[in-house]
Amino acid sequence: MRIALVSSCAVTVPPRAYGGTELVVAELAKNLTRLGHDVTTFATGDSEPAGKLDYRFERPIWPPFESAELRHAAYSWKKITATPGAFDIVHTHQAPSLAFASLAPSIRTVYTVHHCRDERLSELYRDFPDATYIGISRRQAELAPEVPMDEIILHGLDPELYEAGRGDGGYVAFLGRFAHEKGPHFAIDAARLAGVTLRMGGGVHPPDRPYFEREVRPRLEDGKGGIEWLGELSHVPKLSLLGGARAMLFPIDWEEPFGLVMIESMLVGTPVIAFARGSVPEVVEDGVTGFVVRDVAEMAERIRHLDSFDRARCRERARERWSSLRMAREHVALYERLLSRSTHGRPLTAAPSAARVSGERAIQ
Repeated sequence: MRIALVSSCAVTVPPRAYGGTELVVAELAKNLTRLGHDVTTFATGDSEPAGKLDYRFERPIWPPFESAELRHAAYSWKKITATPGAFDIVHTHQAPSLAFASLAPSIRTVYTVHHCRDERLSELYRDFPDATYIGISRRQAELAPEVPMDEIILHGLDPELYEAGRGDGGYVAFLGRFAHEKGPHFAIDAARLAGVTLRMGGGVHPPDRPYFEREVRPRLEDGKGGIEWLGELSHVPKLSLLGGARAMLFPIDWEEPFGLVMIESMLVGTPVIAFARGSVPEVVEDGVTGFVVRDVAEMAERIRHLDSFDRARCRERARERWSSLRMAREHVALYERLLSRSTHGRPLTAAPSAARVSGERAIQ
């Protein structure tokens, strides 16, 4: 198949540091190419995806800017439609592309919804019902019933990029944006309650600065110690942080649609201790790849009792469930189903309760 992947223009593919959506796009490009497909990724000029690259902007436009994304989408679709029949499938990962897809009804368009429920975007999706919408967790689909998520395909990563960690650093880890919804203040409180050092990787984005100043900075500077802030981390130092940790804390305070850092931690053998929000119950297998807890007190209690945790089993199970090759194969199966249909209407029911969950056997 000839496949166009449309990423954002805000982050490179793959990302240098922060960038969950762009990491998924990079893994898709790599594995679709590995499976023998002709893949072109529309991203930024400094990107390095497998297959071919095309771009409107040489460097990322950060912070994300709506008009830049619109220009990026317009450029991508101009190139996609320049030669009739050049692409069989367009798989976009940014919302503005949907408006241009409606001008090329002969091309099958797939769109992955990477965000939680957003009424403004839901209104956009209602205007373009002929695209095929992919959700990234069942919980995400449940919370946005108005979005026609035809299929649920869970994320995956390349297990070969994640070496086993020994977990012998004597600390627990937090990895993510320093934003209220990510709960870094909860991670600090839990680690201190458990009496262990917390090493934190992540940065503060401009919209999150008031929260950081109110909740996180006072905890970092209160003189109690036990907290090390490493800043935003690229892949290698991120793996070092996760590999040496006794556990990775994921105290989210929102309905996160997925959370790639969870499977990154599992792939090095480090258990995830997470609040039961968003996709957590779908991703964390309690007692096998981590623990699902209710609050800070229960998180601290789990931290205190990790000595018998089987890191090898955790890593083995993560490699079974969270391979990006599995993710790519599920996308190929969807693409093939769409191309096998003779009409260009909606190929699957829009009812969320009937959404197909790919890879079901792999996640039981």
